Amino acid sequence: MKRIIPLLALALFFSCQNSAQTKKEQEAVINSEPIEVPIKNGKARAYFASGCFWCVEAVYESLKGVEESISGYSGGHTENPTYASSNTGRTGHAEAVEIIYDPKMVSFETLIDVYFASQDVTQVNGQGNDRGSQYRSIIFYQNEEQKQIILKKKTALAKKLGVKISAEVYPFQKFWVAEYYHQDYEKLHPNNSYIRAVSIPRLNRFKSKFPKELLKETH
Repeated sequence: MKRIIPLLALALFFSCQNSAQTKKEQEAVINSEPIEVPIKNGKARAYFASGCFWCVEAVYESLKGVEESISGYSGGHTENPTYASSNTGRTGHAEAVEIIYDPKMVSFETLIDVYFASQDVTQVNGQGNDRGSQYRSIIFYQNEEQKQIILKKKTALAKKLGVKISAEVYPFQKFWVAEYYHQDYEKLHPNNSYIRAVSIPRLNRFKSKFPKELLKETH
């Protein structure tokens, strides 16, 4: 018993040290300067986290002007995150999407409106039953103009609804593409139980309250 107590104390000490280091690393991410992704072939990129990336990917791909939505990870302090590591909640990363869009057809402002219209804006660390820091809501900005657009819309929505908006606002640093089997998941697995019970209803709720002229035609 005399040896166990010192060992437990030592384990607790290193645990606290690691926790403090992790917090410091994450704060460095939040306080860093944003990295701007240049427009390429007329297409811009935007980055969002809002619960399961399967759901968010499908929401944005329903929008006119969006060429592609890619599932991945962003917002954390570790290199080369994976689905398994991000699910531990220790990487700092959230499930995120990279939106490749034509700014002549859809504006960054509209992408923000889509973001807020497609989620429970009050839920902290998750959406629905998907809970944990890896499912938290984050809007990433690449420059000061985008940051101000996000903050203005977030403040206006909070005032309109009379609630606290849970979405965090981060400077964009890097997007890590998720494993191949996560890409276009809803489209490729329409009969998956999660897709049928969660993802498709979330997409339909979004469509029901978003201007139809901004949505792609479905057949």
